[in-house]
This record gives sequence, C-alpha cells and structure tokens, in this order.
Amino acid sequence: MSTPERHKLEFGDRLRELRERAGYSGREFATAAGWQASKISKIENGKQLATDADVLTWVKLAQVPEPAATELRDELRTIRLEAANWKRQLRTGHRQRQEQSLSTEADADTIRAFELMVVPGLVQTADYAHHVLSTAAALQQTPTDTAAAVQVRLERQHALYDSAKHVELLITESALRYFPCPPQTMVAQIDRLIALCGLATVHFGIIPLNTRLPHLPASGFWIVGDTALVETVNTEINTDDPEDVALYNRLTDSLWNAALQGDDARRLLVRVSTEIAQLPQQD
Repeated sequence: MSTPERHKLEFGDRLRELRERAGYSGREFATAAGWQASKISKIENGKQLATDADVLTWVKLAQVPEPAATELRDELRTIRLEAANWKRQLRTGHRQRQEQSLSTEADADTIRAFELMVVPGLVQTADYAHHVLSTAAALQQTPTDTAAAVQVRLERQHALYDSAKHVELLITESALRYFPCPPQTMVAQIDRLIALCGLATVHFGIIPLNTRLPHLPASGFWIVGDTALVETVNTEINTDDPEDVALYNRLTDSLWNAALQGDDARRLLVRVSTEIAQLPQQD
C-alpha cells in the first residue's frame, strides 16, 4: 500500500473513532449530515477522501473541540498534497489527469482561470497543447501519452459553449510573449484567442505588460466550482476550504480590474501576433 493510501485509511479510522465516540451509527451520522450512508463507509474505509467541507461537518456533528478540529483539517491537507504530487498523478501519463479535469469542469457552473505563463488549457490549439504536455512529461519524467491527452484536453473545450456555465479566462501578456512551441504555432494559438474575444459565453481578458497590479499573484490558479486549484512544479494544490476559495475569488476580482477586454484585448493580441510572426521560423 502506498503512503498516501495508508494515510487515507488512517484518517478514515480517526473519523470513525470520532463518530462512534459521539454515539452515532454510520446511518445516523449520514442522516444528520444529509449524506448517503455509503459515503460514511467509503470515507472511513479509505475508499474516498473527505473534502474540507466534509471534515467541517464531521467535527461539528461529533462535537470535536479545537485544536483537534484544526489538526484534522491540517492532516487532510497533507494527505491531499501527497496524493496530488505530479509523479503520482502522472504515473500513467497525462490523459487520466485530463479526464479528471473534463469531468470536474463538466459538473461546474463556474470556471475562473488565471494564468501567468501559459494559455489556459480550455482554449489551447492541438499543436500548442502537444508542446505543453510533451515538455511537461519530459520534465516530470513520466510516461508520454501526449496524443491521447491532447484529445481529451480538446474535449474539455465543450465547456466554452455551454450557456449554463460562467467561464472567465484571464491571462497576462507574458503568457503570449513566452511560448513552449515554435513561433508559427504561437501565432496560430493567438488567432484562436482572437476568435475567443467574440465568444458570448466566455469572459476573456489580458493584463498587459507595464501594468500596476492591485496584488501580486505568486502563480496561476483556477477556481472550478467551489474548489481552487494551484499548480506548482512538483504538485497540485487543491482546496475547497470556503475561506481559501473566497480569497482566490477576491484576488481574481482585483486582477480583472487591470485587464484589457473586448476590442482592447483583440488589438493587443493582433500586435503580439504580428511581432511573433516576424521571428525566425522553427521546427
């Protein structure tokens, strides 16, 4: 059994002890929490990792005092970080991780993305996505299934045309100026973004260079539904803590105040594309 799996099982045991100490049967606890009874069994047996919201409900019903409740939430974050390590997530390649994003985004009513150095996956062309995913596999030294992963990444883009969703994509000009592909591929990618400016179902913006920012984001991040996701070099940090998600939403709101949108964004894209097109062509 891997370390994350063992820790998940141990965490489930702790939650079971708290439930039993509070005098609840599994079915009674599920009813009080408004959950399916099977959810209690899955969490306690390590088959399903509790969310932060689940733990908040658990400690409230079991009347767990502070600081024990805080300790439980900290332990959960540690387990989630272990499970989210890129080496672990990508052990069979990128396709499985892309399928996870496809499912998560399909279920979400709101998608808010901010990227510093890369065009968001939801609007990547196939060629650009191929370079992004293949270079990531090389860095992580994980199996290469780039063609299959690109196919799923393109399937994710159906979310852009779902009128029931609220989709926001915000990037910096640096995401256009630095690219993991030949210049001609980047020009085609920018053409895709220019077309995006006219899409009614997507709110798209660019923060230009030489702009005073209200806050300095340390990295790109996504808010999908009620979960915030942050990618680092070695892992992915996910949080559904309401305070964390609210913080990322406030940061996103403030960054939009510095963004170009509509015709202004389109003019910037055309200018950058023209400049990149003049660079020497590469294979």
